[in-house]
Amino acid sequence: MTLEPGSVDIIQLAWARRLGLDDGAFAAAAGERITRADESARAVQFVRLFGNSALVGPQWALDAAVGLSDGELAQHLTLLTITRDHGGHGLGAAALFFADDLPLQQPSEELTVSHGNPEAIELEAACPPDDVNEVGLSDLEHRFTIMHLEEGRRTPVACGAYTEWEGILAHMGVLVAPEWRRRGLGSLAASIAAHEALASGLTLQWRSDVSNQGSLAIARSLGFTAGGIQTSVLLG
Repeated sequence: MTLEPGSVDIIQLAWARRLGLDDGAFAAAAGERITRADESARAVQFVRLFGNSALVGPQWALDAAVGLSDGELAQHLTLLTITRDHGGHGLGAAALFFADDLPLQQPSEELTVSHGNPEAIELEAACPPDDVNEVGLSDLEHRFTIMHLEEGRRTPVACGAYTEWEGILAHMGVLVAPEWRRRGLGSLAASIAAHEALASGLTLQWRSDVSNQGSLAIARSLGFTAGGIQTSVLLG
């Protein structure tokens, strides 16, 4: 699906605020890279959205990036290289997807969906730590966990969740128990959370590590539009 013309402005406004930039920074960039020096930053972040880019971090990082293209800064290895002497590590490159409307997915059978925290925690305990860390359910305020009923016991099998960014974006995440993957439950859980967020007047954001093929496939299958990339490294 394609975004409404005004949705791009809304997305860039939310990211400008997230990065500590002026509200109109992306709109006024006209293809020039935006930079902001932050000597207290604990990370260096490069973000490219709909053709405009921003780099935020200590001045030494901005200086090291002079002469590097956006394509180079979008590579995690580049940021690791320019921050090596300052303990640069972790995080990585993530593709950014957005939507202001999505088709509603209908389940093939009746589902029980829990809004509780204990169910999400139980699901995390059943998943690999790398998946748990990437999704970060604990940081997503609104959770919708699909429960499987068998022999009188309800087990969490998938959770779609979101939290609000700047009162504008619904930053989403989905986690599926390993033995329940490849059955469409991730897409279904994501659709449930997405439509709850849309009903609250939010624009949807999906962020996925560029190597996470499963997450990328869910975003595309749901109808999200590719909008950019975020590459980050932690310092110290």
